[in-house]
Amino acid sequence: MSHVALLCTDGSELSIEALRRGLAVIGTDVEPVVVTVIDATDPMMVTGTGFAGGTMAADELANHEAANVARANELAVQVAGALGLADAGTEVLRGDPGMAICRHADEVDASLVVVGSRGRSGLRRAVLGSVSDYVVRHAPCPVLVTAPQEAPPES
Repeated sequence: MSHVALLCTDGSELSIEALRRGLAVIGTDVEPVVVTVIDATDPMMVTGTGFAGGTMAADELANHEAANVARANELAVQVAGALGLADAGTEVLRGDPGMAICRHADEVDASLVVVGSRGRSGLRRAVLGSVSDYVVRHAPCPVLVTAPQEAPPES
């Protein structure tokens, strides 16, 4: 039986390092899938709102969207390579990151979600939001929240 582990990344060095730490914990008995999330398409770019018209034609928006998806796919493949998982699956999701990750975890019956945390807490998290906090509270499976290794304190 395959155990799908979603490895969630924004492509930053911090998220890659956090995923490395997560992989060290979960081992190799999983089917890793590197996941990244891009913004949902805003139809107002074509249709406009109220008195304001659209800012691009439908074919321009389609080209823009295709380029965004291609960049996100490339990022996921690069992260998989950086993690030593060249054969890992990759997924590009759309929308709010926390919601998209939880929805996808449910759709693929994931056994685990691995997501990094930058360590925000309290007011900063309340104001800025937290993908890892949302995923922990709403995922349909266990969630491993990791942080990048911090440099040792200077003596």
